[in-house]
Amino acid sequence: MKVWITKYALTQGIFEIEAEECGMGFTGMIQTKEEHPSYYHEEGKDWHRNKESAVKRAEEMRQKKISSLRKKLEKLEKMKFE
Repeated sequence: MKVWITKYALTQGIFEIEAEECGMGFTGMIQTKEEHPSYYHEEGKDWHRNKESAVKRAEEMRQKKISSLRKKLEKLEKMKFE
């Protein structure tokens, strides 16, 4: 099946791969169809069945990261060295 990976969306972007559901008794886990497969957990978080869902998740990740960076910046701006 074709899936979209968002696990590394903020560093590598969203990428599309061919994968299959992992038959090791784990629900929501997939593995790539390669000689040395990669595994992804949690459908809707790390991987998605459609591009729209992947884009929505990546946008959520981006907004959360922006918020985190703003908080860090605010903390740094308040620091005073004497």
